[in-house]
Order: sequence, then structure tokens, then C-alpha cells
Amino acid sequence: MRRRWMAALAVSLTGLLTLTACGSGESAGTGGGGTPDAKVEVFSWWTGPGEADGLKAMRAIFERENPGQQFVDAAVAGGSGDQARALLASKLNANQPPDTFQGHAGAELQGYIKAGKLESLNFLYDELKLKDVFPQQLIDQISVQGQIYSVPVNIHRSNVLWFNPSVLQEAGITSPPATIPAFIADLEKVKAAGKIPLSIGSQWTVVHLLESVLLGSLGTDAYNQLWSAQADWSGANVTKALTDFKTILSYAGTPVEDWQPAAKQVADGQAAFNIMGDWAYGYFHNPPDGGLGKVSKTDFDWAPAPGTDGTFMWLSDSFTLPKGAPNRDGAVAWLKVAAGKEGQDAFNPLKGSIPARKDADKSLYKDYLEWDLAQWASNKLAGSIQHGVVANDAWRAAINDAVGLFQQDSDVAKFQQSLADAAKNSGQ
Repeated sequence: MRRRWMAALAVSLTGLLTLTACGSGESAGTGGGGTPDAKVEVFSWWTGPGEADGLKAMRAIFERENPGQQFVDAAVAGGSGDQARALLASKLNANQPPDTFQGHAGAELQGYIKAGKLESLNFLYDELKLKDVFPQQLIDQISVQGQIYSVPVNIHRSNVLWFNPSVLQEAGITSPPATIPAFIADLEKVKAAGKIPLSIGSQWTVVHLLESVLLGSLGTDAYNQLWSAQADWSGANVTKALTDFKTILSYAGTPVEDWQPAAKQVADGQAAFNIMGDWAYGYFHNPPDGGLGKVSKTDFDWAPAPGTDGTFMWLSDSFTLPKGAPNRDGAVAWLKVAAGKEGQDAFNPLKGSIPARKDADKSLYKDYLEWDLAQWASNKLAGSIQHGVVANDAWRAAINDAVGLFQQDSDVAKFQQSLADAAKNSGQ
């Protein structure tokens, strides 16, 4: 598997470097004049239904406002962005940055920041008064020693409990569980009714499950402290949370290949529950050419993950300004669209996410997104592990390794020690 992945990476890297070679030379030295030949290479992993449409909508605004700039879509396919990030690292290490690139806001960017690959965007936050329109908690969580290095264009929610109302009814469950103990009790009821209590996918989806269980068991303040210098991963409260996780995981069905087939088990009535980010809504809701064509509140429904009501576990796609960007002025112009109200309201309804800004046009956000927008405006915030907010890439990889071993041996003490060691060695 690793050899096949490396071969694919080599082919993709060759293609990407060819794309860069075709465009970067003409982009250099364009300055602020915005000549007709000025190219702005925008690197992302938005190639799928919804996200590609949202990118196209922002591109239209950019081209209208910047007629002297030519948008170059350097999107790289690959779901969660793992392949795109690998290719991006190669470009940055070779000092061949795109003009701007997508990354998850938060700790995921720390490696680039420490390596001196990114410019601070404080000047842009001041010019556009972004600290007035982004929630203060968000500003706090993306700041590094007083500097901000990315512009969040959207917000996704990680801690969502998706469920099948009919399966719950058959099991005698009248409402979604609001606490970890209630969740465990309901999982047992579903098991007794003969359905899969909890669907899971590949290993990263189990890390995704872990972050919601930690938040639900520990509470918001204790969870957030895990990512601070005062963290105590060896404490009794963490032991209890991991014991809860072990119990919950014992009710999981056979892992399927990824999050979509795990979500489909819920939509098809094979499973009762799935904990996944809000991108699952588009998969449930969208027509069959890009989704399952299911009806919300009938075929599927949602609630905060057990124990997390009142807390929004967030992740965000954002854009950056690399040092040495061939067309810096064009990149700044793109960042202004990504940060702006018009750009975010054009992008997010199509992507299936909500704006980072507090002044969104609420009339554009329906059904799940309407609920999500209200939650974002009122909830406390906690950052996702799996999706790059609270743990840098090395730390996240160590947590993934620990979860993989735990799936094999279910040893809570060993698991907790591995997580404590990962935190100690994180360098964060």
C-alpha cells in the first residue's frame, strides 16, 4: 500500500511541478500594477462537488474585482487534503511556493510558521478590521505569539451526532442522547434491537470519534487545556474519558473504508449513529449524483455529539500568504475576497459550511446550516484534533498511531501513556 501511495505521489508531484513551471515564470515580478499577464496561483484541494462550485463562485468575485489578474486554479484532488499537503510541502521546501494556499487554520500551519515559510497577515486584519467580524475565540485560537498567518474562509463543525430516526424509534429511543452515559445506554438498546449501534470508517474517523468523546467526557475547559502547556494527559479525568471511549468503540460495527460508507449505513437504516463533521450533511442531503438524496428530519437527523451541547468543535479552511509568493499583490487581492462578506457568502452555501464572519447573510443558510450558524454565534469553541486545529502534524500523526494500536489491544493504560508521550514530544 505504501509503495503504491509513493508511486502515486511521485506522479502527482511531477504533474504539479509541471503546472508550476508553466505558470510561475510569468507570474514573477508583476508588482501592484495588475498587468493582464499577472497570474495568481491558488493552491487548494477543492475539486469535489460543492467545494469546487464554491471556489468557482469566489473566483468570479475575484476576477470581477481584479481585471488585471488571471486566476490559476492549482487544486489537487484528494478528499481531506493529505495528498495536497504532501505536494505543497515539496513546493515550499524547493522555494517554489504558490501565490496562496489552502490549509486548516490552527496548529496544522505551525510547521510552516516555524520554518519561516509564511508572512504574518496582521496588516490585512488591521486593514479589513477582521478582528471586529471574526469571533474573539477564533482570533485567539489562530494567533501565534500575537501574529495571525491565515484567513479563515469557512467554518466546519466536527462534533455532530448523525442518526436515523426510524432506527432509534425501533430501539425505543425517543430523543438523541445528550450525555455520554445516555449515549452508551442507547448504544446498548440499538444492539439489542439487532442493528449496528455505531458506524465507523477508516482509522482517521476513529480519531474523529475520539475528539468528540474527549470533549463530551472532559468538558470544554478541560479539553482545551489538553493543548496548553498546563496539560495533564495522565490525569484521572483523561482515564475516565478514554474508558468511555473504549466502551463506545465496543459498540461500533465493522470498520468500512471511509466516512461516506459509514454515513450511508445510517442513511440506509443499517446503523443508528455516526459521529462525523458537518460535511456529512451534504452527502446525506444532496441529489444522487453527488449525495444520497435523503430527506432531513425523516431519513436522517442531527444533534451535538453527546456531552458537547453548547460547544462548537471547529475546523476551518483558510488561505495563507507564503513568503516569496511570485505575485504577492495578487495573493493579497485573493485573501481580501476570501476574508470578505461577499466572498464567504458566495462560497459557503455551495460548500456546505458556514462563514467565519459574524455578519453573514443568514437568509442564505437553510436547514442544517441555519442551525449550525446559530450554534457558531452562541457556543463556546474547542478545536479539532484530526483536522489540524489543536495539534501539529507530528502530534496528530502520533495520536493516530496510538488510536490504531488501541483498536487492536483495547488497553486503556497503554493508550493513555501513548497519548501522554505524544503530547510531551509534540514540540508545540
